Amino acid sequence: QGCDASVLLSGMEQNAGPNVGSLRGFSVIDSIKTQLESICKQTVSCADILTVAARDSVVALGGPSWTVPLGRRDSTTASASLANSDLPGPGSSRSQLEAAFLKKNLNTVDMVALSGAHTIGKAQCSNFRNRIYGGDTNINTAFATSLKANCPQSGGNSNLANLDTTTPNAFDNAYYTNLLSQKGLLHSDQVLFNNDTTDNTVRNFASNAAAFSSAFTTAMIKMGNIAPLTGTQGQIRLSCSKVNS
Repeated sequence: QGCDASVLLSGMEQNAGPNVGSLRGFSVIDSIKTQLESICKQTVSCADILTVAARDSVVALGGPSWTVPLGRRDSTTASASLANSDLPGPGSSRSQLEAAFLKKNLNTVDMVALSGAHTIGKAQCSNFRNRIYGGDTNINTAFATSLKANCPQSGGNSNLANLDTTTPNAFDNAYYTNLLSQKGLLHSDQVLFNNDTTDNTVRNFASNAAAFSSAFTTAMIKMGNIAPLTGTQGQIRLSCSKVNS
């Protein structure tokens, strides 16, 4: 629906296919909200907390900083169906990714830059199993073999692997250098470097960390400005997981 903290409401979007069993860390946001409420009641929205926390987590892991515009308000609704239809899945093609991002007014460079957030985080076996067991040919053989131990052909669906095996806990441009050697974990990662229109952008970000940082911060600000609720729209939730009673 936009940058409105709808994803924090219990159930609904959290149960959508792309999110269920994947999104975590809600307790971190709840803790921040509790501390803010004790200092200045019903002033800082959950949507603003999420947007600032995203920036601060990138900075904490060695990535770039940016100024976060503030003043978003929180939604009173959430939509599992919109999450299912609008969030691109791990099997997406390059053109499907472009279309999904363009629907939110994010261009191809924004899409490639935001994919670079996969420099941290993990993916579940069920989301890359097909890629490592012959579904994709554009994968480094040794890399595929190394992933099979923790991701068997059947079972272990929720077993995790690092999206960036080179520097899994650092926010850097290694995601792109991994793509150059066909070590993207998800199909939707490797499609960005696969003899296609996005290859040059990937090469640029792989060789120029500053270019990636600049494009990433620009895209994050744009993403934080997708259809925010302002003025008297929505509300400032007292608890991020539920609408005010």
